[in-house]
Amino acid sequence: MKVPISWLRDFVEITLSAEELAERLTLAGLEVGSIRYVGVEGADLVWDREKLVLGHLLKVEQHPQADRLVLATVEIGADKPETVVTGAPNLFEFVGQGDISRLGLKSPFVMEGATVYDGHAKEPGVKMKLKGREIRGIMNRHMLCSEKELGLSDEHEGIILTFEEAAPGTPIVDLWGDAVLDIDITPNMIRCASILGVAREVAALTGQKLRYPDTTLPPVSGKKRLADDLVIETTHPELNPRFVAILIEGITIKESPYWMQRRLRLAGMRPINNVVDISNYVMLEMGQPNHAFDWDILRRRALNYNPPLSSPPVGRTEGGHGPVKIITRLAQPGETVLTLDGKTHLMPEFSILVTDPQGNLSIGGIMGGGESEVSEHSQNILLEAAAWNFINIRRTSQALNIKSEAAYRFSRGVHPSQAMFGALRGAKLMADLAGGKIAQGVLDYYPNPPQPVVVTLHQAEVARLLGVELSLAEIKKILESLEFRVEELEAEAETNQKSKIPKGYDVENQKSLRVTVPDHRLDISADPTIGQADLVEEIARIYGYDRLPVSEMADELPPQRNNVSLDRDERVRDLLVQSGLQEVITYRLTTPAAEGRLLGAGQVDNMAYVTLANPSTPERVVMRHSLLNSVLEIAAENTKHHRRVQVFEVGHIYLPPSQDMINRGGEAAILPVEQRRLALVMTGAREEESWLDADISPVDFFDLKGVIESVLAGLHVGEIVFSPARHPAYYPGRVAELSVNGQAIGVLGQLHPQVVQAYDLKSENDGPVLAADFDLDRLLAQVPDGHVVKSVPRFPPVQQDIAVIVDEAVPAEQVHVLITQTGRPLLTEARLFDLFRGEQVGAGKKSLAYSLTFQADDRTLTDRDAAKQQQKIVQRLERELGAKLRS
Repeated sequence: MKVPISWLRDFVEITLSAEELAERLTLAGLEVGSIRYVGVEGADLVWDREKLVLGHLLKVEQHPQADRLVLATVEIGADKPETVVTGAPNLFEFVGQGDISRLGLKSPFVMEGATVYDGHAKEPGVKMKLKGREIRGIMNRHMLCSEKELGLSDEHEGIILTFEEAAPGTPIVDLWGDAVLDIDITPNMIRCASILGVAREVAALTGQKLRYPDTTLPPVSGKKRLADDLVIETTHPELNPRFVAILIEGITIKESPYWMQRRLRLAGMRPINNVVDISNYVMLEMGQPNHAFDWDILRRRALNYNPPLSSPPVGRTEGGHGPVKIITRLAQPGETVLTLDGKTHLMPEFSILVTDPQGNLSIGGIMGGGESEVSEHSQNILLEAAAWNFINIRRTSQALNIKSEAAYRFSRGVHPSQAMFGALRGAKLMADLAGGKIAQGVLDYYPNPPQPVVVTLHQAEVARLLGVELSLAEIKKILESLEFRVEELEAEAETNQKSKIPKGYDVENQKSLRVTVPDHRLDISADPTIGQADLVEEIARIYGYDRLPVSEMADELPPQRNNVSLDRDERVRDLLVQSGLQEVITYRLTTPAAEGRLLGAGQVDNMAYVTLANPSTPERVVMRHSLLNSVLEIAAENTKHHRRVQVFEVGHIYLPPSQDMINRGGEAAILPVEQRRLALVMTGAREEESWLDADISPVDFFDLKGVIESVLAGLHVGEIVFSPARHPAYYPGRVAELSVNGQAIGVLGQLHPQVVQAYDLKSENDGPVLAADFDLDRLLAQVPDGHVVKSVPRFPPVQQDIAVIVDEAVPAEQVHVLITQTGRPLLTEARLFDLFRGEQVGAGKKSLAYSLTFQADDRTLTDRDAAKQQQKIVQRLERELGAKLRS
């Protein structure tokens, strides 16, 4: 939120520099992201005090030799007025009126030698130094400024015209020089999403008094009562707890005064007209969004549902109609609303609408409707300020993708008490600035005002949580500076609270306070324990986090225990990173259609998903069933920019509870099963391109298998088996199932071309895309608590090669398992190094060649020892697989 310091000064005395103020606010939880300086030191353009002053327009005459130029006579507090040649279009209406000094029109006056922005430059920020020159026969040494030339905005259609009360010749920097704080408002600090909210914090932090804006309405005229002309109904008070309406009659639509336009621009809003600007101004100033309806449109619509009255109430003219009805209700199926931005929205059935019997008027708390929009012809305004359920507004705003200023505030919480405050302020400004008169009576629908939150705060609890002893007077002063009402508990009540004071404190000398929370504070809990913590946080913010002493905790620390599950998670991550892969972290939310690309549309249709009631975007509506889908989405985006992609993720998927869980009842029956998964994706070159002799051939199945074997070795799991498998997402014949100690862990292999196409994976040279998807819970359950570490062998190994002929259908893995089982304990490694098919081995056969390493811990093995072990291996292979030794 952009906060001009000049606007803050309306409500609190500023005793600090902009930089000091930004630091104090940041330490108190209102982080100031940046400071924009306007005209003062620190700005890109510093306004010259001597040569940029306020000028008073005395006369405007036509240039004798140019139809599009005028001569403006301007008083600047010097001995005589100055004449300026200008083509400002907003001065032509004053040509021929003679002396216009009575109007009080003033404008920024720039003298020769001053530096301003070039208003005619196409690029922003181009400066120019004003030099005198002759224009159509008349010497011109000065200039009247537009907003663009002063750096206030990009507006250059005319010069600035204002009714400033300051004397001619006053330096513009004294009037409009400013610093604008850009504050990042967190959801828990939404009460500060207004100038008044920030001023309240500044007052508490600096010890200054807070001044409130004037909300006193001018005297009403006539006998007409708004209650006779307007009826408010709501079908769901819990969604619309308050609705305030004030009628302002006889307004004139025109430009808002320049001081208001300037403040709106500094706060990041574009001025439109006085009524719209007042509505936006009040929202920024008070934090209470409001909406202006064209009252005459509402009355005309009422003719269709309320026939003319034969006996109108007192104050209403003969032939009038029944009252206007405003109804807030839930949207009906298929209902649409045309909003002020010209868009038609199909309303979700949980959204709250402002309507009349003729149709929709606005989307409650989010945006007004086009049916009752204020126009340049509007004369009577019904000003509405209401309160809305913040969860409902957030759901509706997200469902419709409307990010309005009103929705921003209401979706985070605005107390119903603020509605009247905002309505009165808006009505007063419309009466003052639009020439309107207030109709008799303020209509206030407020059926269930909430009870104030009251919290008992123990002095000892403040000391315990902050580590600093504060007196009761200090605590009370801090809380009262934030507008909490604080009372010291009576003796009897104090006695009842003694037992609740934490141990280790002098009970007899500790006091307690009864704290009543101001109604604009929705962040203070009514729960006794949480409410105390909230209050202590407020004390710490204002006292100053930087002033809190560094001290050891007095509370006993809980016993420290290892998180085995987390440790093993991190071990898997470390091993994969060591293997050259990069970790990604993806959203746990997706859509069934997105997962259908991998799992199959037919299978997804039959799945039960955990569905979000208020999804943030249409792409995040259910909790995922597949981690691999999430990783493939990331890989697909990366393949558009990188030739080599090797990524993994460790994360959860969310499955429906089993029938057994449902039968057992409790939380297990309603909560999803959170299963940890591990997903890997590899594609592109085997190694990064380099001036060295890098292998840039595409990765294949065995690269993926090697990475997984490396991880499994690092985890020290038991027996590992890769066996052929079938899976619809993988290429037939190029997919395997991983088992550890007889437990199926998951599948790995080359993705099916249709899956690759569905994800738009751009593999280098159309190389394969490899993927693995494992049940990490099941895998980590096989990791032992400890493992034996062997010393470096003292005796040399003996290596032997063996080639066996087996049937084509016999997996190499089966041969490898038999070799290692039979050769133990002397066999320390068996590595397949050759596969041969051909006439020499016969049809339907293949030759597998293994390199065998034999080694003993207690002696040097001879070739004869190795030969004996090799003979045992060959005999078992012949016996169980029908293998033959190949010479």
